[in-house]
Amino acid sequence: MTDLEGGLDEPEELQPAEGTLRLVGDDDTYDVAAWEAATAAVLRKARRLGDDAPDSDVWAALAHTTLDGIEVAPIGRPADLERLTTSGRPQRTGAWDVRTSLVGDDAAAINEAALVDLDNGATSLHLDLSRTVDLPTALRGVLLDLAPVTLDRPDAEQSEALARLLDQVAGDPHPANNLSADPATALAFGERVGDDGSTVAETFVATVRRAQGLGVLGAVVDGTALHDRGASDAQELGWTTAVGVHYLRLLTDGGLTVDEAAGLIEFRYAATDEQLPTIAKLRAARRLWARVLEASGGSDVPQRQHAVTSRAMMSRFDPWVNMLRATVAAFAAGVGGADAVTVVPFNERLGLPDAFGRRIARNTSSLLIEESHVAAVADPAGGSYAVERLTDDLAVAGWAELGRIEADGGFGEQAAAGVKERVRAVRDARDAGIADRSRPLTGISEFPHLGEVLPERAPFGRAGIRYASAYEDMRAAPADRPVFLATMGPVAAHTARATFATNLLAAGGVAVEAAGATSDAASVLAAHAGQRVVCLAGTDAAYAEWGADLVAALRAAGASYVVLAGRPGERTVTDVDDSCAVGVDALAFLARVREELAR
Repeated sequence: MTDLEGGLDEPEELQPAEGTLRLVGDDDTYDVAAWEAATAAVLRKARRLGDDAPDSDVWAALAHTTLDGIEVAPIGRPADLERLTTSGRPQRTGAWDVRTSLVGDDAAAINEAALVDLDNGATSLHLDLSRTVDLPTALRGVLLDLAPVTLDRPDAEQSEALARLLDQVAGDPHPANNLSADPATALAFGERVGDDGSTVAETFVATVRRAQGLGVLGAVVDGTALHDRGASDAQELGWTTAVGVHYLRLLTDGGLTVDEAAGLIEFRYAATDEQLPTIAKLRAARRLWARVLEASGGSDVPQRQHAVTSRAMMSRFDPWVNMLRATVAAFAAGVGGADAVTVVPFNERLGLPDAFGRRIARNTSSLLIEESHVAAVADPAGGSYAVERLTDDLAVAGWAELGRIEADGGFGEQAAAGVKERVRAVRDARDAGIADRSRPLTGISEFPHLGEVLPERAPFGRAGIRYASAYEDMRAAPADRPVFLATMGPVAAHTARATFATNLLAAGGVAVEAAGATSDAASVLAAHAGQRVVCLAGTDAAYAEWGADLVAALRAAGASYVVLAGRPGERTVTDVDDSCAVGVDALAFLARVREELAR
């Protein structure tokens, strides 16, 4: 209570609440059918399903199916939690380890960047170095008892160099330092050409033993290696679980207990801008690993997780959008419970990341932790119907993938061949969605900027797929000639289709020259400068009224390839060579247009 003239009144004594508080009336209860009806009323027009489409069809159109065939419903319901046993909730409390990524072949430059990162928010380092880089120089001044170091794909020499540095630490090295990487995955995918499997296993066990003596981690199970080849979330989960099982077998055969072996392994997962699947994947990973340890007779040793924002999702063109992608991915990784999070610099696709790219990368985590307080809550996604359901579905799918790998021999050439084949199928499905833009790439397949000038960076290459590669390859070699955009009618009438066609063509490196506001075929023809490829953009009424006359006039003026902006089934102009509309295979369409422009 307040008195604006006399100041604050004396507080009244609070009385304990009695009974229950109902926030809804007796009639305010709704079932799924009611939600379907309300949703359908709003979305029928936007989804082009027609007034006579059943409510359930509209509802189904809002569901999202992942590349693993898992359907994510539009809203979660209490029934989604039925029969769920465990959710894989995070074990981490408080802030995650801000682990910055450093790449290159110049030890002095890497050292300078490492010290800057550690002075400005980073708490550990993830190094992807050339085999010739001198590790002591790269890590000069880094306090390995406070700031742990992990190596991306080290060889035996680099692992030994890091072990010697850890041996020289005055106190105890930070336990999150890691001597090794994932030699089994590298061997399975041909990255260690000429290596013998038994020799790799012996070296691996010896390295882990050395790490155990130093009190640090000794192995990595790298799911990003499969993700970078195009794997789905469930495939990444199945593979990492299989490799983890393989390492448990090697290490227990080498004399360690299950608990000792599990405590020396760190799992690395890709975090993408698909927020809910990333959260669910990290939760499902903990659930799968706990089941493996249970079946192996071990204790509940927490799975240590290092999340790295996806490189495959990053674009070379319009690279600043990568900041947004990485922010969503880092948020999802933090909410999902990752112990350490590496945000890949947004401009890595352009070449060697600069100081600005690294600064934005580390500040992304700092903002999420310090300003957004994401890490203040132990399990932000806990109890969410959608996340809990997706976690369970992913865990089941990941366990099924593990079963397929085990059926192919547990680990080895046959299992790796099966994984590669299944990953290829997923990659093809993703590519099909990228081609028809049902899986949009902002700044690439959607809203591209043809006039952008990219900053130059020192060359830096890294293996792995790029979701945007097909579009970016065309953008890198833009068409020499523009398409004439034959806009039919006033601006307000043709804007929607003209904008769609302009953006679609720009995605393939094709510029347009538009006629602007017109009234008839003669006014369009007056703006035509002899371009061979023409795209008509207007309303259905304009197409029906004077579209045929316009096409005939344009052909007489030299147009040899005429495109209609609109669905093929809705054509009222028949004498055209191609069409473009929502759902078209954009890559195939752009290839045809570019071929005509090159004639």
